[in-house]
Amino acid sequence: MATKSSKLNADRRVMLLEGPIGRSLLTLAVPITLANILQTGYQLTDAFWVGRLGAAAVAAVAVSFPVTFLLIALGSGLGIAGATLSAQYMGAGRQDMVDHVAGQTMVMVAITSTVLGGAGFVMAPTLLRMMHVAPDVSADALGFMRVSFVGVVFVFGYAMFQALMRGVGETRIPLLIVLGTVLLNFLLDPLFIFGWGPVPAEGVKGAAIATLVTQAIAVAIAVFIFVRGRHGIHMRWSALKPDLAYIKRAFVLGVPGSIELSTRGLGLVVLSFFAASFGTLTTAAYGVGSSILQVVMIPAMGVSMAVSTLVGQNIGAGKPERASRAALLGAGVSFAGLTLAGVFAYFFAPYIAAFFVPHDAGVIAESAKFVRTMCLAWGLIGIQFCFIAVFRACGKMVMAMTIALLSQWAVQFPLVYGLSKHTGLHADGLWWSFPATNLVGAAISAVCFIAGGWKAKRLTEDEALTVRVTEEEIVEEGLR
Repeated sequence: MATKSSKLNADRRVMLLEGPIGRSLLTLAVPITLANILQTGYQLTDAFWVGRLGAAAVAAVAVSFPVTFLLIALGSGLGIAGATLSAQYMGAGRQDMVDHVAGQTMVMVAITSTVLGGAGFVMAPTLLRMMHVAPDVSADALGFMRVSFVGVVFVFGYAMFQALMRGVGETRIPLLIVLGTVLLNFLLDPLFIFGWGPVPAEGVKGAAIATLVTQAIAVAIAVFIFVRGRHGIHMRWSALKPDLAYIKRAFVLGVPGSIELSTRGLGLVVLSFFAASFGTLTTAAYGVGSSILQVVMIPAMGVSMAVSTLVGQNIGAGKPERASRAALLGAGVSFAGLTLAGVFAYFFAPYIAAFFVPHDAGVIAESAKFVRTMCLAWGLIGIQFCFIAVFRACGKMVMAMTIALLSQWAVQFPLVYGLSKHTGLHADGLWWSFPATNLVGAAISAVCFIAGGWKAKRLTEDEALTVRVTEEEIVEEGLR
């Protein structure tokens, strides 16, 4: 069995480093995209079952989501660093370092998630007071939020497993695990929410308990896969001993990614405030349009993650030109696909909006206007995502962070304020900020990509870390 798994790993590496780039991109992108779609099943399932408890229950989940999202974003940089390093070391043929990266990443995740989750658990009542949550919502929100904070260690753990597996080019196994856990979550949600037999009804908190259980099962499966070592990563005890040099390096790589995702989360809150300043109709239209945009971004993220793996492995293997071709193909595919989606959305915008709000003609009309404005530049999202993925894959984390932050905080927010508050566009100024921001972000990322400085960044050249880990492996094998 070990020989068979070794052959599969070798075949996968050959495909990513020498096979047709289009086939490699498709092989990676399709499972990643499907897994991302399935991940939204957690939110949809919770919304479906919690919605049966009434408006206050729905509000309890809604106010909890931004806080837990921000917390998860703070730790997400570890996954970005782990995926980047595992991809480059896999490309360089350094299986010992791939295993070391996996072990150290999981140790860091255990520590970081415990600290962040514990802090969130203690501060939950204070956070709800700061958010001025209504009394009829606060109790349920507190229960949901605290269980979610306890489960952060499992959410982090499985997210890191996905990132590491993606780094070595294995995307099918995470997809199958997500499929199983989402289906299980759909069954456990009503069990814990409404109760049955000896299981008490927990209400809103039951939805968080169901997610905690399914994520814990997913992490248990992930650890089993790592220990067995048959899918590209073999976790050994020596890799779990804290390596301060590596931890420092991973934090340097990961912090910019955490900052980027955290500020994106805060950016959503800022845009919500802008929308709310124009009244209920604009707020509702913004909510509908944002939901549509999130769906559109799922394939864009899938392709960009596939590009990141291909670029990382080929940079690690010393093949920057092949990495460049993979990036250009990914950007082209994403641009074409999202542009076609934009054309479709432009002509069918009212019908798409009516799916979310079937009985409110005013919201449908305003939502359709928002969709028809922002869909003009959806293709540019694909370009920006793919080129930013390239910079992450080669270790240019600060560059990736800077482009994302400039696009949103230095371009979109001032543009929203100027167009909506100081011109006759009013709410339309908010809508027009989206294509304008995508244009600027795509242009900046394309210029940085064409400049080519990213090709010189090769993280596998850290010989001091490599030598030390190799010596540890030799000692371990000798003891055996």
